[in-house]
Formats: sequence, C-alpha cells, structure tokens
Amino acid sequence: MEKGLAVSPGVAIGVAYCILEIFVNPDRKRLEKHEIQKELARYEQARERTAVDLAALQAKVEKQIGKSEAAIFAVHQSILRDPAFTNKVRKWIVEEHLTASAALHRLMEEYSAMFGKMGDEYLQERLNDIRDVVVRLSAYLSDVLNNAEDSGLSGPLIVIADELLPSQAVALGEADVRGIVTQAGSQTSHAALIARSRGIPAVSGLSGILRKVKTGDTVVVHGSEGLVSINPEPEELAAYRKLEREFFNLKDQLAANRHHPAVTRDGTPLKLLANINNVKDVESAAAMGAWGVGLYRTEYLYLTHDNVPDEDEQFEIYREILKKTPHRYVTIRTLDIGGDKTVAYLGHNHNEANPFMGWRSIRLSFEHPEFFLSQIRAIMRCAAELEDGSEGQVNMLFPMVTNVEEMRKARHLVRKAEKSLDERGIPRGKVKVGMMLEVPAAAVCIHHLLELVDFVSIGSNDLVQYLTAADRDNPKVSGLCQPLSPAVVITLKNVIEACNQANTPVTLCGEMAGQPRAFLLLLGMGLRSFSMSPAFIPTIKELAILTTVEHAERVVEKVVSMKTTNQIKRFLRMELEAISPDIARLDTE
Repeated sequence: MEKGLAVSPGVAIGVAYCILEIFVNPDRKRLEKHEIQKELARYEQARERTAVDLAALQAKVEKQIGKSEAAIFAVHQSILRDPAFTNKVRKWIVEEHLTASAALHRLMEEYSAMFGKMGDEYLQERLNDIRDVVVRLSAYLSDVLNNAEDSGLSGPLIVIADELLPSQAVALGEADVRGIVTQAGSQTSHAALIARSRGIPAVSGLSGILRKVKTGDTVVVHGSEGLVSINPEPEELAAYRKLEREFFNLKDQLAANRHHPAVTRDGTPLKLLANINNVKDVESAAAMGAWGVGLYRTEYLYLTHDNVPDEDEQFEIYREILKKTPHRYVTIRTLDIGGDKTVAYLGHNHNEANPFMGWRSIRLSFEHPEFFLSQIRAIMRCAAELEDGSEGQVNMLFPMVTNVEEMRKARHLVRKAEKSLDERGIPRGKVKVGMMLEVPAAAVCIHHLLELVDFVSIGSNDLVQYLTAADRDNPKVSGLCQPLSPAVVITLKNVIEACNQANTPVTLCGEMAGQPRAFLLLLGMGLRSFSMSPAFIPTIKELAILTTVEHAERVVEKVVSMKTTNQIKRFLRMELEAISPDIARLDTE
C-alpha cells in the first residue's frame, strides 16, 4: 500500500497506464519489416504538418503581437529542418525498427542528457525549443490514451504519471479514465483540478510510483484517504470493489438533487457556480445543477489551440459558452498564462527563476496590450448577445491583480476596447469588471481596490500558496500549503467581510469552494457565492440543505481562535460528520 496526498475523493479500480511524458509516448513496440516504410511516411507527414503549423503561427504572431515574439517559431522551424535531428529519427526507424514516437522519445532523452551536463542557460533554452518541436510532432503522430486502447488494455484506466500539466490535459480525451495517480503535485495541482473536474478519484505526491507500477497492473486508488494499492490480493480487491460501488451509489443519490435550488436549511439562498475550461465543461455544469459559470479559464483555449486564436475566434467560442450556460451567467477570466502554463508565441522564458511569482497572468498581458485588447473586445462582443432583454450577465475577470495601479490600467484598457468597438460599429454589451484576489498584497489592501471593481473572485489556490510561501505542486512542502491554515482562514474572513460591507459581490472560485469542510467555514464568514468543479455541486448543494447559517457562524467563531491547521481540520471534520457522515466520506483528508 502506497500513501500519498488525497486530492480527489472516491475509490476507483482499474488497469494502470503509465505515462512518462504525455505527448512523447515511449512506445516499446518494434516494427515489422513491412511496417517500416509506412512509419517513415507517417513521420514525414507529421513533419510537413508541423512545418505548415509553425510557418502559419510565425506569420500570425508577427502580425498580432510582434516580430520579436514570432522569432521563436523561426528557431523551431530550423530545428525541424535540421538534418542531424531528422536523420537520427529516420535511422532508428529503419535500423532499429522503432516507431516514430519511440524514436522521438529517445532523441529527447539523448539531447536532455547531453545538454543537462553542460549547465549553460542558453543551451537549456535550446533544449526547451527542441522539446516544443518534439511535442508538436508527437501530437500529430499519436494520442497517448488512444495508444493505450490500441495496446490491448481493456477496462477502466488508472493514469499513472509524473504530473499532468494544463497543456497536457487535453490528451485524456474520451478514454475511460477512472483514476489519476501522480508523483508530483498537491491538492491544488493541475492533476488534482483535472481529476475533480471529472469527478474521479486521485492521489498525488507519490514519489517514485512510476518505478513501482507498470502498464497493465491492477491499481486501486482511494482518493479520500490518499492510498494506492498495486496488484492487491483477491480479498483486498473484493473489499475495495464494495467501497467503489458504495461511492458510486452515494454520488448517484446526491446527483438526484441537481435541479433543486441551492438553499440552506434556514432558507438562505446560495449561488453554486461552475469552474470550466471549455464548452464540454459547460454541459457538465448544467447537468450537475450549476446556476451559472463562476470561472471560465480562457487560457485552456490558448493551450489547446494549435494557433493564435484571434478576436473573431474568441468571440465565437465565448458566445457558444454563454449560450449553453444556465441563466446565461458567465464570468470570463482573461488570459492567465505563466507559471506552469506557457505558450511559445508570447515569448515566455522557460527558465524564469521563480515563474509563479514572475512574469505571468495580467503582468504578461500588459506587455502585449494589442493582444490583450483583442480578448477584452471579444468578451464585450459576447455580452452584446444579452441585449435582447433576457436574463444573463457577462463578467470580465482580471487575474493576479496586485495593486490599485494595475486595476486602473486594466480599467483604462476596458475603456480603450469600448472606444475601438464603437468606432468600428461593432455591437458590445454591458460587462461587469472584477479582479481575482490571489495576491496577499491585494488582500491586505482590499478596501482600496473595492473602489475600482464591480465584483471580486477569490482565487484560493494561488492565494494559499502565496500566503504560505509554499509551492502547491511540491509534496515536500504540502504540509505548509494548507487552505485550512489559520493565516488563510483569517485572510479570507477579512476579505469576505470587507466585500460584504462595501456591497461588492464576492465569489470564491478556488478548490476550497467544493470542499465540504471549507464550505462550513466560508458560509459562516458570509460567503453566498461559490464556484467549483461541476462534479462537486450536488455534494455542496446537499450539505447546504443540511446546514444553517447560524450553525456555520458558530463554527467560524471557534475556528478563528485556533492556532494550528491540524486543530482546525480535526474540528471541521467532526462538525461535518455530525451533519452528514455520508458527505464526510466525500471529503479528502
């Protein structure tokens, strides 16, 4: 039995599928002689398609953003044309009967070993450029989970990986993934977010798990307790199958309330909103009973787009999101790129010393004002769809705002976008402008910022790691990066009270919103709007029905006097079990 971090509740049993790099599949299959020419042709076709993509991307970025930012794609094209690069791949296909994907994987390992020894920053950047080209080629050659199906694996899959990055999440596709286990990560890592958005059990922070599991093994994931069992004995497996059925039945029972209004036992109405990444997520949100969309993460449009989405493309997608959103209520966050989410055409530095606290998010958007303005205009055009007098609201959310100066600058760009659309005679709607509160400096000065915004969305995932100075994806400091720590509790209480006193709508859209124990606290602090992964809406709706505001306020009174995270967690666990033992089972330790 392996013990890691519990990040998404439930129990799942399935066949292990180990992924070393999500797009670069180290396929061990050897080609038959008659397959070699066909594999060479597949590789050449992938090269041609990649070359066309890179040329088009260079031209588009040069036009929309700038010549210097587009130069990176000329570098990538030169790598693609490099004889040393391509000849090695061809040689391994012909002489060693490797698949094109396996040859690319070997090439990447060879370059990584060679450049890694040199320790030169310039060479590290070149290595990243090579990796980007390999990823593009591999994406055309295969999808890792389609390969899993082709490999003869049957039944539900448990994905085992080092970590699932945002740009890699799309590779999960439609495969029957029942659980996720990662070596890196934490309760707020992107693997955790992916798992919770799909409502599947997950465990993170299991160092060395890829050395202990091989593809095809039977794996049990107990996401509520952070346990993973590899090839369990028949008696243990039978016990886990019973637990798995119980969790499925419980989730089905809770899902029955999806069309009921969200209201507490004493009649206080709540807004339970959904965090989404794409149109498909909106459909899941509606099916789970979401009132609307509290956070649309637009960066996934860029991360999964093979080109630069222009204003018209963005407008069409935003309009589709709005059309399918319940009550046509949607909050669209502007581009939140940086940290572990990067796109090459914005010239992001892979080797930035501290990317999570560096050139990212709105800071990066300000560096590319025309690019930024195209997104603001697209959101405003989307809002014009509501001018028919029907219900609805489009909100524009600026991420990682640190101070008053940044919010004023954002407001200035909003006015500039309005003027631009008016001059072009393009319809625009009324958009409410808000800030995402995730920087401690903004939390401390919340009263100053409230004068400049129509609403506030608390991004608890980043706020927690910034407050605790602990990387949320580093299991070695996960004991510090705790959303139920005293510092986080006090900060959230102060922010929510300040917003309520100023009559400024406030929503929490981090993962805390969907955690039953945290819900008790947030409700008692005065929060009435929660945005979460769609899969958690039925659970929180059921908990609300069983809870009174008065009880939640008493919980807060006791918690704010507590001095340790463990003390707070234990107390909230007892409170939750007293309200509903079943819901307590759906909380993570």
